[in-house]
Amino acid sequence: MTQVFPYPTLFGDIELDVAGVTVDGAGLPFTQISRAERTIALHQSGRERWHRATVRLRATLPDPELAQGPWSDVVCLAVLSEKATNTRVTARLDRAADGTWTGAVDVDRSVHHARATLGLTVVATVDGVRGRVIGTVEVPWFVDVQAAVPVRRREIEIVEIDFREGPLEWLRPFKDVPWLVETTGDVPTVYLNLSAVEGLVEILGGAGGTPAEKLIRDLTAGQIAQDAWTAMFHTAIADLDVDEDGSPVLPTGWRESVLRAMLPDVVPKRRLEDALYDINERRTQGFGWSELQTGIQYAAAKRSRVAKQLTSAVRSIGRNDENTQR
Repeated sequence: MTQVFPYPTLFGDIELDVAGVTVDGAGLPFTQISRAERTIALHQSGRERWHRATVRLRATLPDPELAQGPWSDVVCLAVLSEKATNTRVTARLDRAADGTWTGAVDVDRSVHHARATLGLTVVATVDGVRGRVIGTVEVPWFVDVQAAVPVRRREIEIVEIDFREGPLEWLRPFKDVPWLVETTGDVPTVYLNLSAVEGLVEILGGAGGTPAEKLIRDLTAGQIAQDAWTAMFHTAIADLDVDEDGSPVLPTGWRESVLRAMLPDVVPKRRLEDALYDINERRTQGFGWSELQTGIQYAAAKRSRVAKQLTSAVRSIGRNDENTQR
């Protein structure tokens, strides 16, 4: 969705590029920086332990608008933020002789856990009010501490964190649950609680193991996937935009992908547009909404392959019983 401001903002394109990256003073190989994916992968940075990465930035702003628009005191800020650690770092970019804006932002390994978003925000004084946002970069970069390959697309983010004593205070009331699904950001996030069930996260992240560990891993992964699909579906339809005729508009990003995947099972034998209209009517008007929950559960279970996981588990238990009786 496009954010609307009650004051003039920049119309022209704002571009952000990474000029280079150093890790503890040494240059990061260009294979770890993908301009096509707009992603920086820091996991295999050339050293097992590193402390600080510095990302050099170059931004391009629409100069004619800046010169002619109704604003002053223009400031260009790089913003590095990470949901997993609730970290937000800003760095001011300076205008160079060629008209571009240049600067750098630091990524401290001690405060970043997984994947941070690197964006650009332009602020200025408008109508006498300082610090108003007049523009942002449309497509941000990602700085991934855990990734070895700079790949942008992720269907879902997995964050391992201690709910009880970790850095995110909003998770502390949920200290007794093994995981939570959060769907308000650009990428849905599953938070795995390191302190709820001892050893569970290690089993989920492992490979192979004993038959019992594999059984736990498969069943738990299936349940997490079902919870994630359900939460993503509810978020995708919670606040749909409408066109001039009042018909709901299919959202973009992961919300669009979730609705396209699940609506044929939630509202079967209906065109996508008709199914979206029907489900939005039920949600907003309050009729028939509870009846849809069965379809939502079915669609989520189908995509998380819960039945297959349970079938495998039952067969595994049956084989173990037979071996025990022999």
